Amino acid sequence: MIAEVIVDVAAYPIDRPFDYLIPLSMESIIIPGVRVKVPFGPRKVLGYVVALKKESEVGIKKIKPIDELIDVEPVISKELLELSKWLAKETLAYEIDTLQVMLPSAMRAKYEKSIIINDLQRIADESFQQLLSGRQQLSLKEAVEANLLPLVKRYVEQGVISIETAISQQTAVKKVRMITIESKKNVESILQSVQKNAKKQVELLNWMLGNAERTMTAKALLEQSGIQTAVLKTVIEKGAAREEYTEVYREPDRPSLQETSVPDQLTDEQQFAYDRITTSMDCDQAETFLLHGITGSGKTEVYLRSINHVLIQGKEAIVLVPEISLTPQMTSRFKERFGSLVAVLHSGLSVGEKYDEWRKIHRGEVKVVVGARSAVFAPFKNLGIIILDEEHESTYKQEDTPRYHARDVAIQRAAYYKCPVVLGSATPSLETYARARKGVYTLLKLTKRPKSQQLPTVHIVDMREELKKGNRSMFSVELADAIRLRIEKNEQTVLFLNKRGFSSFVLCRDCGTVVECPNCDISLTYHRQQERLKCHYCGHEERVPLCCPQCESEHIRFFGTGTQKAEEEIAKLFPTARVLRMDVDTTRRKGSHEKILRQFSEGAADILLGTQMIAKGLDFPNITLVGVLAADTTLHLADFRAAEKTFQLMTQVSGRAGRHDLTGEVFMQTYSPEHYAIELAKEQQFEPFYNMEMANRKQYGYPPFYFITLVQFSHEDLLKVADFAGKATHFLKENLSASTVIIGPTASAISRVNNRYRYQCLLKYKKEPKLSDVLQQLIKYYRTDWIKSGLIMSVDKDPTSIY
Repeated sequence: MIAEVIVDVAAYPIDRPFDYLIPLSMESIIIPGVRVKVPFGPRKVLGYVVALKKESEVGIKKIKPIDELIDVEPVISKELLELSKWLAKETLAYEIDTLQVMLPSAMRAKYEKSIIINDLQRIADESFQQLLSGRQQLSLKEAVEANLLPLVKRYVEQGVISIETAISQQTAVKKVRMITIESKKNVESILQSVQKNAKKQVELLNWMLGNAERTMTAKALLEQSGIQTAVLKTVIEKGAAREEYTEVYREPDRPSLQETSVPDQLTDEQQFAYDRITTSMDCDQAETFLLHGITGSGKTEVYLRSINHVLIQGKEAIVLVPEISLTPQMTSRFKERFGSLVAVLHSGLSVGEKYDEWRKIHRGEVKVVVGARSAVFAPFKNLGIIILDEEHESTYKQEDTPRYHARDVAIQRAAYYKCPVVLGSATPSLETYARARKGVYTLLKLTKRPKSQQLPTVHIVDMREELKKGNRSMFSVELADAIRLRIEKNEQTVLFLNKRGFSSFVLCRDCGTVVECPNCDISLTYHRQQERLKCHYCGHEERVPLCCPQCESEHIRFFGTGTQKAEEEIAKLFPTARVLRMDVDTTRRKGSHEKILRQFSEGAADILLGTQMIAKGLDFPNITLVGVLAADTTLHLADFRAAEKTFQLMTQVSGRAGRHDLTGEVFMQTYSPEHYAIELAKEQQFEPFYNMEMANRKQYGYPPFYFITLVQFSHEDLLKVADFAGKATHFLKENLSASTVIIGPTASAISRVNNRYRYQCLLKYKKEPKLSDVLQQLIKYYRTDWIKSGLIMSVDKDPTSIY
């Protein structure tokens, strides 16, 4: 039998299956989806078996045999193997990349080279003999560290030693040492044979008499008995207990937020939505639903009941959330309802925890997965529903290769399992809503909150008027008064600012110099806590200058507003307020999202200040005030989706107030109060916004009226990157139809990142049958030739942003 294997080498000529002979001893156990170790040129690499066949076009004598089987059972199912082929074609990626994105990073290959001794007698060098110390094998790394590489090379040529590559996983299964105490009778007989002066052994054996036939971890036994490890080892050797290593899971911390009550019955709208979704399940239909409900309308309850229906049928469910910050609250809700049947997958877990959660899913020990984007590849074998909460979020699109959108993958998987996909949002993306209006998706609406609570009252504050009145603070008088009132009433406030750091940039007031990153064309951000200037693109850091680096003036000031500066102003204006800050800087440590949200849910703070991670999904009964400190942050970006993103953010953040019995109030501070995105977000009027924004998109030829593809180039040499971008654009113009609009090549909005100059060209098209073939040809030129000169080129179909 012949196995078709995709090898772990991401290179253009190797992006295809290679034939390998299956040894007779492995014929009955090698099936598609297992990982194997195979010879590839002079080395051994990991590979994925994607198909089996009886004959090869290469000729049986030229085919090398598989070296080793890594998995006893497939780690990638038949469905996911098919999905990886589809994904590679859709995203123009290597198939090895699409296979690896389906597995946790713990299962990626770790290659370690070892020196194998063939003839010990012929090793005369004393330093090499000392390094060996009688061993028949050692790692190549040891020889390199001992500066013996030239000697190793000579011995390899003479055949005295050989180099072999060991392949292992990056993270192993966690095992715990378990101790089982023997019967009382056995322990008593051993106790009688022990010498009386061995006091610690006697003490341990007496303790064991009271715990006969119990099994516990070695750690627990030592803690309870108060005895040292050496004593336990001696007693085990005498036969008083047995030890073995048992596999255990690394359990992620379970978020313990305030419990939410289960409603007795659904509203009429919720019931209608639930009935339509479950009917689709019962009929085995691969139908995509858009659940469009205002903030606080009970979309999560529809999800929970739909999943319960799936579990009754013996099937499984995937629930995707866009932010790690939403995962604790969502996980808490789902674990309340479904207990140990829920697994969690997101980037906040350690590598080992992710691996163990993945194994629970793979073994069928859980039925529901809650997680971020990559959870869409959860290895379920009988899916009943896939849910994308806040489906409009750009985080569902992967920025690195393979550049997939979780929504497209979910719909593809649902087609295989004939099950529904539910896209939920109060502010769906224009593309999704347009498809729902055209009947491609089924539109379900929730227009009321479950207890008929009113939407919060929204006030738009014109900050231009505040400036005229002499108020230079980032807090308008109205918002400051509202915060003081909430502190007095013991109610909670959420303040939203979409910038982290202390100030946006540092500027000299004499010569106008802005302190920029030396590697990127972007200003550095001031971080007060560490007194550092940081670049959020390449990670460059430097000390805050005391004088202007250009003119040496001391009149250097911080401009703009970040979360750290806002926190400082809150302390000045509201000295009694207890404040929690939630941004990238305060949530770097593992479990910090859960900790902050738990403290806020328990009432340990009056104000939660944060970036976009607090704008969505938070549901706490005591939040009655939301303040948006700068509604314009996303409004004036060089992006055709700027108005849409602003409307979505403002609507979502407004929806955090007054979700339960207490009424809510929202203050939006802006310098553009007349902009339609701000005005319509005030009333949470999605339909009028959709109509206005669609008219603009149609006029300027942007999605959903056109599809777009972004081709980006970067190089350390400005002239070279401009030249390659020109060549690529010329090739595209020559080979694509005249109806396809090609904009560029032009310098990217941020023209230099990490000392690499960036160019791009944008393709806009309604129908372009030749697109995939032409892009594949362009990628072929890049991978076979242009890449050698240091160029990096990326192709992104349906990008979330174009700057």
